[in-house]
Amino acid sequence: MFSEFFNEQWPLFLAAFVITLMLIYSYIGDKLAGFSSVGTDEAIRLFNDDAYLLDVRTAGEYNDGYIGEANNISVTELASRIGHLPADKEQPIMVYCATGSRSSRAAAMLAKNGYTKVFNLSGGITAWKNANLPVGRQKKSKKNKKK
Repeated sequence: MFSEFFNEQWPLFLAAFVITLMLIYSYIGDKLAGFSSVGTDEAIRLFNDDAYLLDVRTAGEYNDGYIGEANNISVTELASRIGHLPADKEQPIMVYCATGSRSSRAAAMLAKNGYTKVFNLSGGITAWKNANLPVGRQKKSKKNKKK
């Protein structure tokens, strides 16, 4: 009886299996990649504990607002500029981008390069702003105007 039901409804069983795997991966995937995803509460703790802040957005995005004294290295430049990161690979590093997707790639790259305490801000700076947390901005230089 079950085998008949399974044969008729195999797409549903396949979908349930895939969803189960995705749920399991969402809980352990980051750990397998060598980094942890954190929400804004944990990010505040890392910020207050002087974690190295790495903003992997473009320079233009960075100039629109950043967290604390974050260092800006675009995710596309990170591999070639990995030497600009802390030499102490035990120092906590919090990585963020706009939404958390580019920073998860960057966090995985840092873990592969031997950094042991890498944290990805889930939701990126968007989540940070939505939590009404402070954002720094670059001061725009004023050009002298001739009268």
